[in-house]
Amino acid sequence: MSKKQILIIHTGGTISMKVDQQSGTVKPADTNPLLSVDQPLDESAVIASVEPFHLPSPSITPKEMLELKILIDQTLQKQHFDGVVITHGTDTLEETAYFLDMALETETPVIVTGAMRSSDQIGTDGLSNLMSAVRTAGCSEARGKGVLVVLNDEIHAADNVTKTHTSSLSTFQSPQYGPIGIVTKRNVHFHQQPIRRQKIPVTSVNKRVALIKAYAGMDSHLLLLLKDLPYDGVVIEALGQGNLPPAVVPAIKELIHQNIPIVLVSRCFNGIVQDVYGYEGGGKHLKELGVIFSNGLNGQKARIKLLMALASNFAPEQIKKVFEQ
Repeated sequence: MSKKQILIIHTGGTISMKVDQQSGTVKPADTNPLLSVDQPLDESAVIASVEPFHLPSPSITPKEMLELKILIDQTLQKQHFDGVVITHGTDTLEETAYFLDMALETETPVIVTGAMRSSDQIGTDGLSNLMSAVRTAGCSEARGKGVLVVLNDEIHAADNVTKTHTSSLSTFQSPQYGPIGIVTKRNVHFHQQPIRRQKIPVTSVNKRVALIKAYAGMDSHLLLLLKDLPYDGVVIEALGQGNLPPAVVPAIKELIHQNIPIVLVSRCFNGIVQDVYGYEGGGKHLKELGVIFSNGLNGQKARIKLLMALASNFAPEQIKKVFEQ
């Protein structure tokens, strides 16, 4: 059996960091320690590595996400790879994975992985996660399933997975749906198939989208500032099934009047927003005003999707459609 050709794209993050012996803090190393261990990872794979940038994940922006998309497209056009693995810091890993899931057209498996412990900490999970990601990338069953996130021997779909714990090795979970597969010592097993994949042909990320969390006693002041800053769109993590305090309604009306799209998600961990409640600020009222309801995304991913739709010059009805699917 011929060996799988796997491209690893290193971008930084805890998986490539070390503990500073003087301060005790975790910091980027002078050189990425993973670069020296890529090839011995999997005897059934031939590894090629690139490092377009070396950044902690809070420094990753949509600009770097688009750079990764272009890098993957151009590389796969020039050379055959059976799979692609991206190492990434965990704080914004889910956003990069979701961006790439919507932006990439390839059927080639693209796997995003990271680590919760630096490369020199006791119990480091980086090499294990990287090996599991390489094995998943080389698995024929991973083709056509979109961008996947692999950590802690679990395989998650990009649109569902989220970081749920600040430090636990099992931090990445998929609320409501669970992982779509697992990685064992001998095999990669898939037990679910993503049935919904959306694509947004983004070529730029030049729009500004705000993400705001609703709270008891919230008023219109913060939202009204957005039209003057200016912002091109806003995502609100609403209360419950999709409700806002009535004092927010004047700002909702003003932003919509200014043709600034407002996307609603829930600040709840599970469930989706729905136009159920008919009081002022309730979901039914907000939908009648023109607020767009998202079908199950969390706030940070809804922001990525809205940014991509706006950057692709989607008309208002197109934006509404991609969120309601």
